[in-house]
Amino acid sequence: MKVYNKKEDIRKAIAEFKSDGLSLGLVPTMGALHEGHLDLIKKACRENDKVAVSIFVNPTQFNNVDDLEKYPRTIEADLSVLSDLKTDAVLVYAPEVDDIYEGQTISELFDFDGLEYEMEGKFRPGHFDGVGTVVKRLFNIIEPDKAYFGEKDFQQLAIIKKLVKKQNIPVTVIGCPIFREPNGLAMSSRNLRLSPEHKKAAPFIYDILKKAKAQFGTISVENIKDWVVQQFAEEALLQLEYFVIADAETLKPTKQIEPKKAYRAFIAVYADEIRLIDNIALN
Repeated sequence: MKVYNKKEDIRKAIAEFKSDGLSLGLVPTMGALHEGHLDLIKKACRENDKVAVSIFVNPTQFNNVDDLEKYPRTIEADLSVLSDLKTDAVLVYAPEVDDIYEGQTISELFDFDGLEYEMEGKFRPGHFDGVGTVVKRLFNIIEPDKAYFGEKDFQQLAIIKKLVKKQNIPVTVIGCPIFREPNGLAMSSRNLRLSPEHKKAAPFIYDILKKAKAQFGTISVENIKDWVVQQFAEEALLQLEYFVIADAETLKPTKQIEPKKAYRAFIAVYADEIRLIDNIALN
């Protein structure tokens, strides 16, 4: 495993791989690697000759400065985890902010055909412009054949697919199932910041999603939403920010279920100051 901190250095290495006809996958991360990340990386290794793993806490996607400052940064532990994979297929790109942004740490403005205004977009202004900016730059630097993203951030996955389509970027974006802890909590780097009591309470989120799915199609969408709100009102350690049942393609909230359409439930919850998101396919 080789680690690169400068884009010109990793570009040289990648150019050699490409000249040998080798395929290249990319797994973008913000570090604090967990089993969910490793699942993506292992899948990428199975499907490509080489895999670039980026470790970069992207400042432009944080609308909350405090959240950016507190985001876990564990580069030494991350590199140790990656070395434990014992494969020479993986190369790591761990740049500083200036290597990505060249002194201009601002977001490009994007039009994602309205996907950016739903759910996370309503509560995190500018977030998806920041995501689009850094992913576009990583695609430009790495030039992967395939890129892998987890479905925990399902809205982000949809937006990246839209980015690739609208900007004609030659990469195949692959969504991978949510990787969960044994208690059902969706794995996230933010979980490292949960207090013991909040970590014990947090699996309630997935439990509610499963119960909402069981009710889907048997009662109205509004009744399901009201039920979810009531459940969280009775859970002292968790604060519901939103629960939305949306069209899985457009991400627009729905009030009426239509046949032959796929739907997902999306949720955001605060466990003290830690914001957790999750989602589930309903049909």
